[in-house]
Amino acid sequence: MTATDHRPGTAAGQVEGASQPGRPRPDPVPPGGTAWRYAAATLVLGLTLTVGFFAGRAGAPTSGPTPQAASTAHLGHGPGGLEVSRDGWTLALDTPSLTAGRPGELAFRITDAAGAALTTFQENHERRMHLILVGRDLSGYQHVHPEMSADGTWRVTVTPTAPGPLRAIADFWPQGAPAGVTLGVDVPVPGRYASGPLAPPEETILVDGYTVTLDGGLRAGESNQVLVWLGHDGQPVNDLQRHLGAYGHLVALRQGDLAYLHVHPAAASQPSSVVAFGVTVPSAGTYRLFFEFRHLDEVRVAAFTVVV
Repeated sequence: MTATDHRPGTAAGQVEGASQPGRPRPDPVPPGGTAWRYAAATLVLGLTLTVGFFAGRAGAPTSGPTPQAASTAHLGHGPGGLEVSRDGWTLALDTPSLTAGRPGELAFRITDAAGAALTTFQENHERRMHLILVGRDLSGYQHVHPEMSADGTWRVTVTPTAPGPLRAIADFWPQGAPAGVTLGVDVPVPGRYASGPLAPPEETILVDGYTVTLDGGLRAGESNQVLVWLGHDGQPVNDLQRHLGAYGHLVALRQGDLAYLHVHPAAASQPSSVVAFGVTVPSAGTYRLFFEFRHLDEVRVAAFTVVV
């Protein structure tokens, strides 16, 4: 698993305000050693089970989408981002093309069955619209948040890293809808397209001096417990900052069709050096997992290749 893309001039992952990942230098054991990892895992899993038990007992309704509700809704529908239209909504692209290496405005609307633009969205993880951009070869990952004008047009300035189809995946929650919706469309980026190979699977990578380890395997169609361990300068990172309302985000994309899953940490997650996720992948295959985290006021991305 690795955070870097080996194609020249191509960034492995970009998020608003994110620094770029460095070349991986695998460290087989995160700071603190194996004993520290197992002790932290026991604490995280115990907290997750305890909070889940009392939340279930309380059964209190919520007024809007929560991280757990949002994740469950997407998983209930299966992977998202495969269709331009779904559940009565369509992703209408207003930008004919973008240019590799140059900033350009990406504009789109979410329209209903009659073609009218949707203008009322529920806030989900501190934003009304999450937009994932990635090349068809899973390079050049970006997670951005467009701004909507009064007519329902969303706009954001992006810079494609290379020619070729750029997949745009819109993750949003229509006001009053029972679940979130995820739609996808290809944005043309003219030029000679050269698909690059995925980096091989590695457990531990280095991103801007941070040692990031993905712990836990994935089985298709099953709920999998995945832990992400963070170390910095040889010490565990125990002061993670919230990023979009949570201590980390995990985006999974399947190689080939770019099926999309957006997973949020367990409710019991704390600003510690281990972040727990429950991940259900729909099928066997190769996936690229992008872990976003915030520390020292910067958002960084660690990218892993996982074969299921």
